[in-house]
Amino acid sequence: MEPYDLIIEDLREKTEKTVKHLRDQLASIRTGRASPALVDTMRVEYYGTQTPLNQLAHISVPEARQLMIKPFDASPDVIKEIEKTIQRSNLGLNPQSDGKTLRLNLPPLSGEQRQNLVAKVKEIVENTRVALRNERRDANKHADQMKKDGDLTEDQQKRSHDLIDKELKAVEVKLDGSLKAKSKEIMED
Repeated sequence: MEPYDLIIEDLREKTEKTVKHLRDQLASIRTGRASPALVDTMRVEYYGTQTPLNQLAHISVPEARQLMIKPFDASPDVIKEIEKTIQRSNLGLNPQSDGKTLRLNLPPLSGEQRQNLVAKVKEIVENTRVALRNERRDANKHADQMKKDGDLTEDQQKRSHDLIDKELKAVEVKLDGSLKAKSKEIMED
């Protein structure tokens, strides 16, 4: 095991977390179809605590453009809080309540809305690229410091920089794939 393997392993862990965060962010962006991920992580005031909606209710997709939210605790206060949270979100959805469940009907997206959503996806991916560049910079600094401290030879330092770049290029491919897939999903009807 080379001394720089720990740097590479640490970088892998950080980039995996960053990519997972990106996927979570992209899942919450509305497309033409209903998806529980749109509302899963919304935080609802539940007895004084901000709680993710998916911990308070069962979220299902009974139809292609409809979400059904069935709270585990169907008290009127909880349903009202969920309703308020959804209305405050930037999804532009108006929940319909029957007293026990909430239904969200997703209207079709206009061409302009789709373009705006694709632009938002591109912005999120670009912010992720910046975060990854910062992780690469930190990993390279760590390798440089190890060389300075005498823990790495010059060849090992160069090899660690090459491996760090190789790791980041592999992650960039994942980002490009996520961007293309989400953009395609948004533009489909």
